[in-house]
Amino acid sequence: MSFAIWLNLLNNFAIDRAAFSGKEIGILQSLREIPGFLAFTIIYVLLLIREQKMAYISLIILGLGTLLTGFFPTALGFYITTVIMSVGFHYLETIQNSLSLQWLDKKEAPAFLGKMIAVKSVANILAFTLVWFLFELFHIDYIWLYVLGGGVSIMIALYSWISFPNFPQKVYQSKKLILRKRYWLFYALQFMGGARRQIFVVFAGFLMVEKFGFSVGEISILFLINASLNIFLAPRIGKLIGLIGERRTLIFEYIGLILIFSGYAMVESSAFAIFLYIIDHLFFAMAIAQKTYFQKIANPADIASTAGVSFTINHIAAVVIPVIFGTLWIQSPALVFIMGAIMATISLILSINVPENPKAGNEVLLGRSTYCASEN
Repeated sequence: MSFAIWLNLLNNFAIDRAAFSGKEIGILQSLREIPGFLAFTIIYVLLLIREQKMAYISLIILGLGTLLTGFFPTALGFYITTVIMSVGFHYLETIQNSLSLQWLDKKEAPAFLGKMIAVKSVANILAFTLVWFLFELFHIDYIWLYVLGGGVSIMIALYSWISFPNFPQKVYQSKKLILRKRYWLFYALQFMGGARRQIFVVFAGFLMVEKFGFSVGEISILFLINASLNIFLAPRIGKLIGLIGERRTLIFEYIGLILIFSGYAMVESSAFAIFLYIIDHLFFAMAIAQKTYFQKIANPADIASTAGVSFTINHIAAVVIPVIFGTLWIQSPALVFIMGAIMATISLILSINVPENPKAGNEVLLGRSTYCASEN
């Protein structure tokens, strides 16, 4: 609820209230990704707090940052509330990934992760519908929409903290930072995934508002379509990954992204832009393949630590790209998407190196590191 409302209002609030150009939106998105870059610090927090409890705290921080956003419609205020929101969001995502891979059986993980995307999409639909209904029909101010999104998430976090038991930990998790040579391909895919995400989150949405003049209501409807399709398709994509494997899924994903980003670079029709945006969003469900690939090759005790490390690696490019590409956007929006197509090509080359049957000792086709059985 928090992030859906924050993201739904992002570009319109930035342009209407904070008077952002591509440069400022790039700075904002880079600041938003800094907590993701520092996600590895979660391993030190977990020395003091159990993962499950830290998930609740993270959700409260996420809600608080969202709740405060509308009260500070300046560049500096938007930057600060975004960082608060982002700390909660990225810690929550890191812990969620960790606990999912710890608690789920390898065979059921792809389908279940698809169901989780579908559940998030239900919340997204509710959030986007509320934004459209309240903003378009009742002209509710940005302030109260942000209060709604943040407040609901805080209440859900407190309810969950009180109502749910502490679930047992199946495998003791290492409480130190872990970087293993045999995970190098997973790290590389995570790095490129962070770069790819910025093209969609930052610049595809900004394209809709700046070039085609989409209103808050129209952006809400577009997000609503994406979320509705995810409810139906994400669980099926998860099942498909379980059937065809991570290698084929990733290859298909990156071939598709090359075509999508090339399309963004040339688009002149709002209808075609909408089509690209919807297909682009659906491809995010295929990122499940990266998670299940890691689950298959990993030492179970490495999962919590590697969740933080991989989130940091994922955000190295994410911290830099919005600022650099935001400046580039002023000169040529098309060039931003051409660079995205080039990055998708690099990801495609990496995905070809994923074996058909990944497991410990069979992590890659080329560039294999020596596997030490004592790790497990």
